[in-house]
Parts: sequence; C-alpha cells; structure tokens
Amino acid sequence: MKDNGSIESIRSYPSPNPNVTLKEIVYWSEGLRVKGLLAKPKREGKYEALLYLRGGLQSIGMVRPGRIAQFASRGLVVFAPYYRGNRGGEGRDEMGGADRFDAINCIEILKKYADVKDIHLYGFSRGGLMALWTAILRDDIKSVVTWAGVSDVTSMYMERVDMRRTLKRIIGGSPNKEQEKYDERNPLLKVSMINAPVLIIHGTEDENVSIEQSYDLEKALMKEKKQVETWYSSGLTHHYPPQINRQTVKALCEWIKMK
Repeated sequence: MKDNGSIESIRSYPSPNPNVTLKEIVYWSEGLRVKGLLAKPKREGKYEALLYLRGGLQSIGMVRPGRIAQFASRGLVVFAPYYRGNRGGEGRDEMGGADRFDAINCIEILKKYADVKDIHLYGFSRGGLMALWTAILRDDIKSVVTWAGVSDVTSMYMERVDMRRTLKRIIGGSPNKEQEKYDERNPLLKVSMINAPVLIIHGTEDENVSIEQSYDLEKALMKEKKQVETWYSSGLTHHYPPQINRQTVKALCEWIKMK
C-alpha cells in the first residue's frame, strides 16, 4: 500500500485567475487514489497553507476552481480534496465516515507546497464536519474556520428531510435504529481534542444547515474552554450575497493570517 498523502500524479488545471496556478493532484488515502485541486499564487513568497474542505455530497457542491483561486489570491496556498469516489477518485463518499481521512491525509501535500509546519482549515457546510474531524485527529492544525458548517450528522438528518434517504443509504439506517453509527461521525463528542482556535461563521436564516448546529458547536467548545470566535449574520442564508461573501472571505483570510 502506498503511503498516505503520497502523490500519484499531477496535471496542470485551467486557472480563472492569471495570478494563481492550479494543479489537479491524485494522492493516496487509506489505499485509495483520491483527487484534489491545488491553488498557489504565482508570485514567489512565503505563504500560509489552507486546507479547503468543500460542502455537498458526491457531485453536489463540488470544488470550484474560481472559489479556490479566490482564497489563493489572498496570499494562501490552498488544497481542496474532492473526497473519495468523486471525479474519478476511488472509493465511496461517506459523509464524514472513512472519507474524513481524505482530508487528514492530504495535509502532507500542503506542507510540501507551502513549506510550513502547521495548516489552517476551512470547511463549508458538510466541509465543517470534515474540518472538525481533521482538527480532532491531527496535532499540526493552526486554526479552524467552519462556515455554515455541519457539526452533528444526527441533527442534519432531523433537519433535512430531503436527505434522509441518502443518509440512510450511506450510513446504514436512521438515527433511531443506528444511533451508534451517527455518533461515530459526531465531532461534538470529541471537541476536547481540538487545540486550534476556531472561527464559526453562520447566517441565522440558513435552511440547509441550521444555525443551531453552530450554536451547539460553540457551546461544546466553550464547555471545554477552547478558543472560539463567532460571526453570526442576522437574516443571511446558507449562501451569502456576492458582495458580503467577498467581504467575509477577505475578513476570514485576515483572521487566519493573525493566528
């Protein structure tokens, strides 16, 4: 079996930003070939490294080159895994199951390209779940940002009636019958192991991931006396309007660089 995080292949990828270089990388994760997108500023310099953990499931919410380049243009080396089973990668997307290792294992790629010891994490929606688990299971994390992030798969099952059939198929049943399998995916039970500062961003009118999930995460972190900051936005939904989105990206990138 190839070493976790070792690179199988690299190819150039069309970049929407003339100041950012994109590469699609195939890497190894728990015996599977998994793909992801690397974005790096063209200008030579010493940059912080950001692991970008996308939302969605399978082809929904797939990594967008423009979004990755947006973060890289703020002076960050960014890697965004597609997760297993996507875009030709091997295995099956498991919504915070064994696929969490696809985030954990690609950190070595970022360390190589950014030449840093510690990595910042950013997770949007389902990516929030992945970011929390990465921070729990690694000790080389510098900061964590979760934006409209899932913090509890059981809560997501209860909130998203439209996703229940899919979650039952992936996880193997409902929380009523298979609560242990849902608890295995629940980072709230392990936040004591997070040692990096956490920034929580969420809109109060989010119907995709309720703000209650962020409230629960904040409470859990505070109970464990962890460093946590919240940016709750009244009246905003899962996807912020373009101008507010850009302002928030700028602000969170500045927050990251201060850590």
